[in-house]
Amino acid sequence: MKLTSFLVQGRTTYGVYNDGKIHPVSEEFQQKYPDLASVFAGDALKEMQSALLYGIEETEIEFLPLIPRPNKVIAIGLNYVSHIKETGRDAPKYPIIFNRYANSQVGHLQALIRPKASDKLDFEGELGVVISKTCRHVAKEDAESVIAGYCCFNDGSIRDFQRHTSQFGPGKSFYKSGSFGPYLVTPDEAPKPDDMVLTTRLNGNVMQHTGVDDLLFKVPDLIHYASTVTELEPGDVIATGTTGGVGLFRDPPVFMKPGDIVEVEITGLGILKNTIEDE
Repeated sequence: MKLTSFLVQGRTTYGVYNDGKIHPVSEEFQQKYPDLASVFAGDALKEMQSALLYGIEETEIEFLPLIPRPNKVIAIGLNYVSHIKETGRDAPKYPIIFNRYANSQVGHLQALIRPKASDKLDFEGELGVVISKTCRHVAKEDAESVIAGYCCFNDGSIRDFQRHTSQFGPGKSFYKSGSFGPYLVTPDEAPKPDDMVLTTRLNGNVMQHTGVDDLLFKVPDLIHYASTVTELEPGDVIATGTTGGVGLFRDPPVFMKPGDIVEVEITGLGILKNTIEDE
């Protein structure tokens, strides 16, 4: 299934993309399961299929972040070999984890915000992974059993704030600086991550283009490591890291500005598209 969260006729809801249209869940079903995270927690995807309403056009909805209020957004730094090379840094021995705030994300076709504090808003196309169940100490070979789905993620970064200290967090959590969508594709319909290709375009120009098999720490590695540190919960998001080609390391550097259009496309997961506006 291709799952999504959205706003329609003033109602915040969610549903399934199928046959070119969006099918919202019924209000009765949503009273029982308020959002996608609660659907995962209740293991209610099959039940959800019988609660879908008429199909509506994408133009009739406003996309929201797939999980509008995730308990955790766990992001990974320096996790593509190509990106490690362009930074000139050594490959990390363990996954580099930092966290994004929930309100640092917007949905597909919503505007990313370049903040008043900086003009160095960079793009980072990434594969996102959403967790389906409460879990701890997940073995690598069991990782797929706790995955709700895969999606496109743009880990928008305010580069000067990212470099203020050794901690990445401040530059990665500015209000509405990253995006997440348009669809969460369940593992039974998504390609395997090693068969995916990630492409980021800025105003139609290809900036990043790499196979997801270039990940240093694969998705099972990340789930195992993160679940060792903390209890993962339904709706938690893991942004698996970006590939080479980010704006910071270009000569001259390329940062996003108002009026720009940025797209993150991943094989089988769709295209996440956002415009840029000033705060």
